[in-house]
Amino acid sequence: MDQALLLVRNELPAQGLRLAALSGSCHQCLYQFLAFIPPSNGSLRKPGTAAVMVDTQHPLTLLLNGSVGDRELCKFVFIMGTSISLSLSSMLRWGSSKRKVLGKILWRSFLLILLGIIVVNPNYCLGPLSWDDLRIPGVLQRLGFTYLVVAALELLFTRAGAESGTLESPCPALRDILPYWPQWIFILMLELIWLCLTFLLPVPGCPRGYLGPGGIGDFGNYPNCTGGAAGYIDRLLLGEKHIYQHPSSSVIYQTTMPYDPEGILGTINTIFMAFLGLQAGKIILFYKDQHKQIMSRFFIWSIVMGIISAILTKCSKEEGFIPINKNLWSISYVTTMSCFAFILLLLIYYLVDVKRLWSGAPFFYPGMNSILVYTGHEVFENYFPFKWKMQDSQSHAEHLTQNLTATTLWVVISYLLYRRRIFWKI
Repeated sequence: MDQALLLVRNELPAQGLRLAALSGSCHQCLYQFLAFIPPSNGSLRKPGTAAVMVDTQHPLTLLLNGSVGDRELCKFVFIMGTSISLSLSSMLRWGSSKRKVLGKILWRSFLLILLGIIVVNPNYCLGPLSWDDLRIPGVLQRLGFTYLVVAALELLFTRAGAESGTLESPCPALRDILPYWPQWIFILMLELIWLCLTFLLPVPGCPRGYLGPGGIGDFGNYPNCTGGAAGYIDRLLLGEKHIYQHPSSSVIYQTTMPYDPEGILGTINTIFMAFLGLQAGKIILFYKDQHKQIMSRFFIWSIVMGIISAILTKCSKEEGFIPINKNLWSISYVTTMSCFAFILLLLIYYLVDVKRLWSGAPFFYPGMNSILVYTGHEVFENYFPFKWKMQDSQSHAEHLTQNLTATTLWVVISYLLYRRRIFWKI
């Protein structure tokens, strides 16, 4: 009872290792030697192994040193189950392959951006390529760039031992945040840039800090100011013909200016939202199997995001400092969506991981092939069986039936791909 078998495999061909441990409940104690792990037999490709019994009542910090000298190689914090297996070689290789990983991140981001350009310009797949009216921004393009920035931040600035929780922190309650202070400073600087550009950048013919739709909005005083600084930056850097020509604001506000909801300025807040998602993942890593800790932190993050949203919006639709606006991807939109996302994640975690009342099906099937489902929907949305000629195009019931049919078909397709272990990723 309250013990685990720790099996350590040393795949390093010429280096023996010394394993020591320190209990999380042992105040001001020294590491206690557990075992020596011999080097692997290179000719036989047989790793050196050692097995020891360890206590599992409290978090255990494991320390690996080289056999020569006291040089610390790595340190881990484990909250044990009944048995675990640790392969050291892959962990050590990770520390020496950042350039290679960055190259993969850059390549995958480029492929995602290229795929996004193809998806938002499907006609170019059927005819000659012309740059005259090629739309550059898009959903996948934004996701690709966001992935590049957030992944690079995590790779470049995360210190050894941060994810395992072994780094000392002046505030233990914030040990899943403080080790990542360089990333947080970078994200806060990005938000400062967004605020300065949004509210201080002069836009010709528009009031400074304008966040409205233009057109007939604001009593028709600023018809060509759609999107304010965000729209101006896209038109200036990308050109009017290379952004979305039919924004949703044209329906109600009768706007005539092109505006892209996946433009440059809004990407800054998308990076912030993705970073908050990364923070949720860190919570799960830091407090693995500590359900109360994980759920309480999800709840706290939700409250913090909700308070920020309440301040920015003044709890109103239009009268706040920064109203919620998805087309602009305003900071209040990000904090509001993140507030609900943390609450939803808390509920799902409780049902799936704590109580095990639900497996997550059928939603995780399309989630395992999200790029394929999204791209497939964009390409085939106007083809049968996803769409057909309606008897009454004004019927909400028929539109609903068509949309539910298409959604169900993509869930079934993703389920069949899941069963055949086919996953399309970049």
